[in-house]
Amino acid sequence: MPDIVKDARTFRADRAWGARDLAEIDGATARLHWTDRPYKWHRNDGVEVFVVLEGAVDMHYREENTEKTVRLESADIFIAHEGDEHVAHPDGEARILVIERKGSV
Repeated sequence: MPDIVKDARTFRADRAWGARDLAEIDGATARLHWTDRPYKWHRNDGVEVFVVLEGAVDMHYREENTEKTVRLESADIFIAHEGDEHVAHPDGEARILVIERKGSV
C-alpha cells in the first residue's frame, strides 16, 4: 500500500532541522525537514540532494576556498557531492526534502 504525504507544505518539527523519515531506498534516506534556523557547516560522506519544498533557503558553500551563496526557493534543488562543504540558512520557516546516504551528517 502506498504512503501519501499531504502536509509537506505545513509540516513542523519540534525543533530546528527535525525530520520525518519518509523512505529508505537501497541505503539512502528521504527525509522531510522543517527548520527556521541555520544548520552547521558540514561535508557529507556521499551525495546529498536538497529540495526546497516551501520557503526560501540561502545555501552557502565553498568552492576553491571561496564562500559562495545561492538563494533556493520552492522547487529549487541543490546537489552537494561527496566532500562539498555547505550550510543552509533558511529565511524564516522552510520545509526541505533531503535525500542522502543513511546516517550521513
